Amino acid sequence: MTIKPLLDRVVVKAEAAEETTKSGIILTAASQEKPQFATVVAVGPGGMVDDKEVKMYVNIGDKVITSKYSGTDVKIDGEEYTIVRQSDILAVVE
Repeated sequence: MTIKPLLDRVVVKAEAAEETTKSGIILTAASQEKPQFATVVAVGPGGMVDDKEVKMYVNIGDKVITSKYSGTDVKIDGEEYTIVRQSDILAVVE
């Protein structure tokens, strides 16, 4: 099954959350923060959103930083993805 985002939406797959602190303390799943680094899996076509033309600036495969608690989490075929608006992507990591 594939995900095809609409308008200004982007599908990202988050990198694994940190399981230990820098000092070596192992974190439980409940205390791990949601990762902000992700890889773009699919990009919507852009178009008119709220009467404004939206141009897509990210591409499939880009490493990005997203807002901490933005988007909608979905699970498809055992994989977890997040669907965010392009405006929730803060930066592209090069």
